[in-house]
Amino acid sequence: MIMLDESVDTIVIGGGVVGLSIAYGLAREGERVRVLDEGDSAFRAARGNFGLVWVQGKGAGMPTYARWSMAAAYGWPAMAEDLSALTGIDLQLSQTGGLHICLSDDEVNARIDILSRIAGSVGNDYRFEILDHRATKTLCPAIGREVVGASYMPTDGHVNPLRLLRSLAAAVTALKADIRPDQHVDSIQYSDSAFEITANGRKHFAPKVVLAAGLGNKRLAPFVQLEAPVEPVRGQVLISERVAPFLEIPTASVRQTGDGGVQIGDSKEEVGLDDGTTVEELSRMADRAVRSFPALADVNLVRTWGALRVMTKDGYPIYEESRDCPGAFLVTCHSGITLAPLHAGPIAQWIRGGQRPADAHVFRGTRFHV
Repeated sequence: MIMLDESVDTIVIGGGVVGLSIAYGLAREGERVRVLDEGDSAFRAARGNFGLVWVQGKGAGMPTYARWSMAAAYGWPAMAEDLSALTGIDLQLSQTGGLHICLSDDEVNARIDILSRIAGSVGNDYRFEILDHRATKTLCPAIGREVVGASYMPTDGHVNPLRLLRSLAAAVTALKADIRPDQHVDSIQYSDSAFEITANGRKHFAPKVVLAAGLGNKRLAPFVQLEAPVEPVRGQVLISERVAPFLEIPTASVRQTGDGGVQIGDSKEEVGLDDGTTVEELSRMADRAVRSFPALADVNLVRTWGALRVMTKDGYPIYEESRDCPGAFLVTCHSGITLAPLHAGPIAQWIRGGQRPADAHVFRGTRFHV
C-alpha cells in the first residue's frame, strides 16, 4: 500500500553535510523543507570527513573555485555562530590558519608552483606564505627535523565534522523542517510543475527537489533529465587516543581535534565502492605523520576506517538546474565542509528562486560535454 505525505516546498534528497546545509538555508528563509536521508546503508562521505575548512591548493585549474572556496572560508565564522546560537552546540571552529607540511625540497617547490599559479589567476586576495623549517617550527613547535618547510594560508582552519552534522540536523528540526531517516528513493516523476518522489512505499510531493545524495546522485539524476558523472575515491583515516594538546594549527593530513584525538589521512585511491582499509596505506600515512610530528611515535591508534569521496571528473562541484524538469537541482561536491556557508547561503537562495550566483555558471554539469 502506497502512503501519501503532505506536500512541502522543497524536498532535499540526502542528509549529509551538503544536503543539510541546503535544507538549513532554505528553512531559515521560511521554506517548508523535507529531507529524505537514506541512512547508514549509504556510502556516506561524511564517514571520512577530515573537518578541514581549507582554501590552499584548491582551484589550480579553475580560478572560480579558488575564489568560491575563499568566500566560503570567510563565511564560516558567521555560520558557526548562527548554528551554535540556534542549537547550543559548539562546532569547535578554529581558523588560525593551516599548514601543508613538506618533507623534501621537491615538495616545497611543488607547493610554490601550485600556489603561485592560483594566486596569479585569483589576485592579491589569495595570500599564502612558504615557510622554511625554522619559520614552520615557530608556528608549529611539534614538527620534526625531517620537515623541510610548509605552505601556510591564514584563511584555513578546521571544525568538528560530527558536531557540525549534529548541529545542522538540530537546526533544521528547530526550524520546523522534516528529516526522514532510512529513505531509499526508488523513483522521481515530474508532471504539471511538481515532483512525485517514491521512497520506501511512501510518496512525497513538492514543486522543487534537490539532489544532494553524494554518490547516489549518479542514479538519481536521470530521473530529472540530468547527469551526475561522479565516482568514488577512497580515503583512509586513522584516529589516535586522546592526548594533551600539541597541534594547535591543522595541517592538510594531520590535525588534533578539540577532544584531543589526532586524525591522520591523506590517501586518494580509485578502488570503486570498496570502503575498506589496507595495511600498506595506513602504514604509509602513519609513517609520514610520525616523520612530521615525532611525538606521535608513542601514541596509540584506536580506530581506522575507509570512506568514499564524491568526485567529478575534474574534481570541482556541479550546481545545475534541470531544463526539462524545472525545479530539480543537482548539487554535488567533495568539499562539503568548506563550502557549507555557500550551500546554506547563495545556493539555497538560488534554489528558492533567486539568481544563480554570478560565478557559479562554470559549475554546470554540461561542462563535461565539451
